[in-house]
Amino acid sequence: MKFTTALTALFVGAVTQLVSAAPAVAPVEDKRDVWDPKMTYPHAGVVWKYGQKHNVTWETADQPKQITNSNGFILLRSEDDETPVLLAWNFDVRVGYVEVTVPPVLTGQNYSLVLFGDSGNWGDQFTIEGPITL
Repeated sequence: MKFTTALTALFVGAVTQLVSAAPAVAPVEDKRDVWDPKMTYPHAGVVWKYGQKHNVTWETADQPKQITNSNGFILLRSEDDETPVLLAWNFDVRVGYVEVTVPPVLTGQNYSLVLFGDSGNWGDQFTIEGPITL
């Protein structure tokens, strides 16, 4: 019985210390900036061919003074394929462009790019003439 009482007292003491160490008011989260730049290239009607290099571009005039995450990456997406292709990574989204090489994908008219940095931004659909046509 004495062992159980001592163990209970030890447990209550530990819980009391944890509760008293917790802040009385929940911390206010830092306000995050969100920048969703408009992609300007590629746009609807553009045709890319396998192996070509292109500058993917987006507007930068409306970017916030401070960008929480300026490290960007671009994914190539297709309506027909759920697996995106990573085209570019580790670039500064504040610059407004990055060069990519058209990867070996199926020929199709429903490709679009997604720019990530602070926010994800989908571009217009465009066509890729790939090395494989079904």
